[in-house]
Amino acid sequence: MKGSLDFAYDAQPMRVVFRPGAALTATAGEAERLGLRRVLVLSGARGADIAQAVADSLGDACAGVHAEAKMHVPVEVADRAVELARSLGADGCVAVGGGSAIGLGKAIALRTGLPLIAVPSTYSGSEMTPVWGLTEHGAKRTGRDPAVRPRSVVYDPELTLDLPVPLTVTSGINAIAHAVEALYAPDTSPLIALMAEEGVGALAGALPELPAEPRSSEARSRALYGAWLCGSCLGATTMGLHHKLCHVLGGTFGLPHAETHTVVLPYALAYNAPAAPEAAAAVARALDAEDAPTALWQLAGRLGAPRSLAELGLKEGDLATAAAQAVSQAYANPRPVTEDGVLALLRAAYEGTAPV
Repeated sequence: MKGSLDFAYDAQPMRVVFRPGAALTATAGEAERLGLRRVLVLSGARGADIAQAVADSLGDACAGVHAEAKMHVPVEVADRAVELARSLGADGCVAVGGGSAIGLGKAIALRTGLPLIAVPSTYSGSEMTPVWGLTEHGAKRTGRDPAVRPRSVVYDPELTLDLPVPLTVTSGINAIAHAVEALYAPDTSPLIALMAEEGVGALAGALPELPAEPRSSEARSRALYGAWLCGSCLGATTMGLHHKLCHVLGGTFGLPHAETHTVVLPYALAYNAPAAPEAAAAVARALDAEDAPTALWQLAGRLGAPRSLAELGLKEGDLATAAAQAVSQAYANPRPVTEDGVLALLRAAYEGTAPV
């Protein structure tokens, strides 16, 4: 490493348990370690079965199961969950599932201060961050609060064995997006750079193995390990244009979260690469490629992931509105964010052409 060093890094105060079978063998112990006796278990409808199994493993410490998490955490869904937690006298929550379930747990923690245990079943990375999000009246707002950061995270690769391959791919590329933006964040550091490059490499190596062998425990473990590192990068830095665009496209236009990240990432990195050459070079090294944006776009194509916003249901007439919203508030980004520049980025992502 050349040059003098000048950075700050906040270590994330959370405990991580990572092993096969941990969801059913370690979650109860984590609740006991935190002194929890009436735990509300949260999930979405898709993850209700495993959430019930986790609830059963908690025994008498489980106060109930609430399987109503929704994408982007609509405020009315959060309101119902908060009311249930209070009515049950819950002293903590266990969120089982992807970003939607963990996001709902964070909404409860934000409003009540209850401690949260996360048991992720996708590669979203939300479990490693103090970032919360709520959607109301067609707009998603986010914030950072230490109260919503899970106290314990239980990583169990077995929970991802049956994750459908299309969701595996988009969830994994969503995780890669966290590391990419962390590399050029204003509050990045050498430690973040190490985690980001390692995380991208682990995911990019594991994801291509899973379409042929979706239940490969070894590949699933490497993918989850990569997602943990990428999520840690997300939790420790300030995200830029890529995440802002995805929040707009998801919150305002209802586009699916992981798929939107997958489509937008190559174009956002191409936009920022001239102002962040070291970050782009690190991503290229992790992907074993010469040009990072093109390699990300090709990776999505090889894995059968969507590569255009049109595929996700966005209308061409929505592009200008999305661009205007993306520049309506100031945020950190290595390259100046202009409405014309963002509109060009979105138009390329809408058409799905190779990033330039």
